Amino acid sequence: MNLLKKLSKRFKIFGAVILFLVITFTTFSFVNTDFEVSKNLDIFATLYKELNNNYVDDVNPGDLIKTAIESMLESLDPYTNFIPESDLEDYKLLTTGQYGGVGAFVHRDGDNLVISDPYEGFPAQKNDLRAGDIIVEINNQSVKGKSTENISELLRGQPGTTIKLLIRREGEPKLIEKNITREEIKVENIPYSGMLNETTGYFKLNGFTQNAGKEVKDVILKLKESPNLKSIIFDLRGNGGGLLNEAVNIVNLFVEKGQTVVKTIGKLKDKNNSHVTLNAPIDLNIPIVILVDKGSASASEIVTGAIQDLDRGVIVGQRTYGKGLVQNVVSLSYNTKLKVTVAKYYIPSGRCIQAIDYSHRNEDGSVGNVPDSLINEFKTKVGRVVYDGGGIEPDVIIEPKEISDITGSLYSKLLIFNYATKFRRENEKIAPAKEFQVSDAVYNDFITFISNKDYDYSTTSEKSLNDFKEEAIKHNCFDAVKNEYEALKSKMMHNKKADLNTYKNEIKQLLKEEIVSRYYFQKGRIEASLAADDEIAKSIEILNDNAKYNAILNGSFVDPKKTIRKSKKK
Repeated sequence: MNLLKKLSKRFKIFGAVILFLVITFTTFSFVNTDFEVSKNLDIFATLYKELNNNYVDDVNPGDLIKTAIESMLESLDPYTNFIPESDLEDYKLLTTGQYGGVGAFVHRDGDNLVISDPYEGFPAQKNDLRAGDIIVEINNQSVKGKSTENISELLRGQPGTTIKLLIRREGEPKLIEKNITREEIKVENIPYSGMLNETTGYFKLNGFTQNAGKEVKDVILKLKESPNLKSIIFDLRGNGGGLLNEAVNIVNLFVEKGQTVVKTIGKLKDKNNSHVTLNAPIDLNIPIVILVDKGSASASEIVTGAIQDLDRGVIVGQRTYGKGLVQNVVSLSYNTKLKVTVAKYYIPSGRCIQAIDYSHRNEDGSVGNVPDSLINEFKTKVGRVVYDGGGIEPDVIIEPKEISDITGSLYSKLLIFNYATKFRRENEKIAPAKEFQVSDAVYNDFITFISNKDYDYSTTSEKSLNDFKEEAIKHNCFDAVKNEYEALKSKMMHNKKADLNTYKNEIKQLLKEEIVSRYYFQKGRIEASLAADDEIAKSIEILNDNAKYNAILNGSFVDPKKTIRKSKKK
């Protein structure tokens, strides 16, 4: 009887799926005149039916379809994705910056799941959850063995619902119970803004979710309340993009009404659109520097590229990511969605900055950058030469700062994070974020803290030497050079104590930012980083030199580090 029920249930599910597929495919075949599409859909339906009927073990129809969909979309580009109903909250977060939850990041430290960063002003912070707190239970359920993704799902939920957390806090003899009411969490597009000095305003934009344009406008108007404001630094580093219309709205703040910011061109005519500025600008003349890096993508590149093409501001940093593809979200049945690439976007000079050519795959299925032979030359409004096919190249290039091996080890092994937790436990207050400094006494205490902990690492030279040894062994010639190898290894062996002194200032800076975040949260972390930021220092230098700023914009000054690229001959 149980077997009959099992078979009945199985074939009810299968029958419903097949009925849905048959109806869908039949309808599609009437509407679509492309025989190849209809033929292959029929093949898929037949294969799906026979697989379900004949496969030796029970199969889950939903899992099979999901795997098929994801594998099919994987062959296109990484931005065309299926969104099941279970992931709609994540989709909402990406487009609106909102979700229901407690407002905190978590990370894993060994077997422990740890609060990384509570958002200021939201339930976690208001209930005194602190960075470094270890989550033991959620709603009486142990978190042992759960991933950070599992924990994030448990922490999220409908605003107004209550969640009970059991927390272990270093220095506290007993576990701490927290009953927290979830709220609607709105991740800020602009985590920090303010005056860097008497004349230079600054703001950092982390996303392009709904109302990002209004938030930027409000920040600029606030900065303009300072009577001495003469220039603005607009930080788009690490900003992966978001809504296209918000990018247009932000450009609109600095350029005339009616200016084309970006065009989208796709296979279907209704995807071909020109996006123009619709409102009066708030400032056409204030000097602007936009900071970018390889993490600046999509909507960030629309803003950066349009400002560069219209010669409205100077771009500083590293070449951007190179995402010139536009996605629309299409509703599917059963509350699922498809995020599909429908067009490429083209900024005012006419160039597309898409860096990866997904339409021409190699035999092994891999893809590569747009080749130089397909790269074209374009010109900005005043005639400066710019190129397509590889992100936005800054007007002034600054090589990214590489951190030392020891600093990377201390950071990745969470020793800087854990020391900041200890420091917060032992110090109720510190100076304001801009003023706080890690003294030598604090640094020496940090060295004592890590003295019995593992932070070993291999330097780049040691790694190269080890690679040499492996190659020599592979080719049976290591014995001939063994003595020289051992002598060189002995000379090169790093001294951790010496490195702690050599890279003292670098380590101090990361300690400073982590400690400040314990008291002043995300805003404090950013504020504590500004004074040591080489790219901000270079931006201020450019803005303080009117002749150089104008020379960059009129093309009479070209950074010698800029890439000279051969354009395709037409």
